[in-house]
Amino acid sequence: MSTVQDIRTSRGDRVSIVAFIAAGVLLAAWSVIAAAVAIAEAAGNRDVRVLADFAGTPAQAPIGPGGAAREVELVTAYVTAPQLPAASFAALILREALGAGVVVAIVVCLVWLALNVLRGRIFSRTNTTLVATATIGGLIAWAAIALLNTMVANGAIARISDRDFDNPVMSLPLQPLLLLAFAASIVVTAFTVGDRMRRDTEGLV
Repeated sequence: MSTVQDIRTSRGDRVSIVAFIAAGVLLAAWSVIAAAVAIAEAAGNRDVRVLADFAGTPAQAPIGPGGAAREVELVTAYVTAPQLPAASFAALILREALGAGVVVAIVVCLVWLALNVLRGRIFSRTNTTLVATATIGGLIAWAAIALLNTMVANGAIARISDRDFDNPVMSLPLQPLLLLAFAASIVVTAFTVGDRMRRDTEGLV
């Protein structure tokens, strides 16, 4: 009995899916290694280098004739703090661990989804759950990581300036966040509708 759920994949599709799975495994492994290296480098909490956002802070850069200094507007820059406050240091460790964990979780969901597609099962409750977990969960985690990064950066700046520099910048760009949320809702809705069509079709067979 053939349903909307059971679809035969071509050889080219199978090759593409297997390549996608291999790339996902490599990405997950790289994310874990990168997080481990970042945590190891920051473990001593000495001379910690972090990326910080600035609210159009004026700065000097050697971009004039003969390398003369000219004023520029600072948007992002790496800063090195001699030591991070305890809360910022904990946020840094949590940020790296959460980032690697999220990548691994998303890869697991998408690899599971790819294996189901490889078996000819595209629309199902399981696949809908996998897509929802990967998209919505990843979106929430991305926002959490951005907030943690803000804690790390502001803690570094506070330590460098002895709390004499006010930098109320939040590393959470709303436009990309809203765009990702819109894309995630479309993908989840598509799989939900597809699964409903599959169940309706099976009921007619």
